[in-house]
Amino acid sequence: MPAIEVTDLRKVYNNVPAVDGISFDVQEGEVFGLLGPNGAGKTTTVECIEGLREPDGGSITVLGHDHLNNGNGIKQQIGIQLQTTGLYPLHTVYELLKLFGSFYRRALPPEDLIKLVSLEEKRNTRSKNLSGGQRQRLSLALALVNDPTLIFLDEPTTGLDPQSRRQIWNIITELQNQGKTVMLTTHYMEEAQSLCDRVAVMDAGKIIALDSPHDLIEQHFETTAIEFEDRNSAPMDVLEGLPGVQRASRDGGLVTLYSLDTPSSIEGLLDAARADKLHFDDLRVRNATLEDVFLKLTGRRIRD
Repeated sequence: MPAIEVTDLRKVYNNVPAVDGISFDVQEGEVFGLLGPNGAGKTTTVECIEGLREPDGGSITVLGHDHLNNGNGIKQQIGIQLQTTGLYPLHTVYELLKLFGSFYRRALPPEDLIKLVSLEEKRNTRSKNLSGGQRQRLSLALALVNDPTLIFLDEPTTGLDPQSRRQIWNIITELQNQGKTVMLTTHYMEEAQSLCDRVAVMDAGKIIALDSPHDLIEQHFETTAIEFEDRNSAPMDVLEGLPGVQRASRDGGLVTLYSLDTPSSIEGLLDAARADKLHFDDLRVRNATLEDVFLKLTGRRIRD
C-alpha cells in the first residue's frame, strides 16, 4: 500500500508553474528521494504533501487519507525535519524533546530519542551551544518525537562534515529497519544512491525520471567514466573523438569521458598527450553513478 499517492499535482506562483502536473507514489517502508536543482519544484512538492502549502490542482493521499480533509489526523502520524529548525536557544536537548512531545497525543520518551541520535553527552546542553552536526541530529530527533509512521527530511545533511553525515545516514537506515517510510530531498547524489530505494528527478516542475538508483544508472549508462583535470581546455571534438568515447562532458577543469572501451580510451588519451593535443592531471576511472545520470538528464550538476 502506498504511504503517499500524488496525482497530477500542480502549484503556480505568479503565473509560473512551480509544480507542473506530476504524479508518483511512495511505498510503505521505502526510502524515497526527490532530487533536483534549485528551483526544480521539489520543496514545493514536499510542502504540498506535508500540508504546509495548498496545491492549485491534483490530489494527494497520505497514509490512506485525503490530506486536505484529514490534515490534523495525518499530522499526528508524520514527522517533518525542515532545512532549518528554530530552536529555543536556552532550552536543553532534553527540555526541547519534552516540550515538542507535549504537542502530540503520543510521544516517545526523550531519553530514547537522545540515545537514537547519539546525544547522550549533550542531554543537558542548551541548544545554542550545540555544534552544527549536533543541531541537525536534535532536529531529526524532534521530527521523530511522535514516533511517526512517515518521515519527511528536507536536506537533512546539508553543511555537515562527513562523520556527521554518516551518523544521519545510519539513523535513516535504522528508521527504515523499523518499518518506517522516509521521503527525503538531498543535494548529495552519493546520499541518494546509498539510502534510497527509488528516486524521482525533478526539473522545471516536472518529474523527468523515476526508478531505483541502480536501474537509472543501468538505463542511461553502459559505459565507464574516465575523469581527469584538463590543464589546457582541449576542444570537445578532440575529447569526443578519442577511441571508445561515447560522450564527454566538462565541468570547469574536470573532464569526464564515458567510454565503451576503457583501455582504448586511455591509450588514446596518452597518444593525444604525446602529440601535445591534451595535457591532463589526476586521471581516474570509475563506474557511472547517480551524479552522472543527473548530469545527463538536466545538463548540470545538482549544486548548480
